[in-house]
Amino acid sequence: MAKFSDEIEDSFQAFDGRQSATAAAVQRGCGRLLAQMNYSALTELTLQTGRRVDIIALGPKGEIIIVEIKSSLTDYLTDGKWEEYLDYCDRFYFAVPPDFPREVIPVEVGLIVADKYEAEILREGEHDAPLPPARRKALTLQCARVAARRVYRFLDPEQI
Repeated sequence: MAKFSDEIEDSFQAFDGRQSATAAAVQRGCGRLLAQMNYSALTELTLQTGRRVDIIALGPKGEIIIVEIKSSLTDYLTDGKWEEYLDYCDRFYFAVPPDFPREVIPVEVGLIVADKYEAEILREGEHDAPLPPARRKALTLQCARVAARRVYRFLDPEQI
């Protein structure tokens, strides 16, 4: 029963409005880029670890990308949790606004620069590694279930 409740709670996360305007703009640009790449993006997904990723995206062949948005240098410097995401994706990117000091982003991860209209991958990561099949399946199912719940909640906001 607790797992079901966690999934319901997670289905509300995309609409909580806690992002800064800059982070929201970067998220929108990344979403557009991922859609152009034929990926299906889901925002604010809570992993088994309890950590919540900014964007997780499923590719046409089942690939999984995680994008961590950093809206400012302070945001980047005060966040040490991003390395925990590496075990949950095939590829990992930081996404930053155009004026972000890009040289601070480690070379072993990917880098996306985005605004609210578009985004561009400036660098692929060196860390990129395939996920174990069991974890890929679990994450794919979790994404599908959360996305379906979010759609249904949008269609029927009075649901419990």
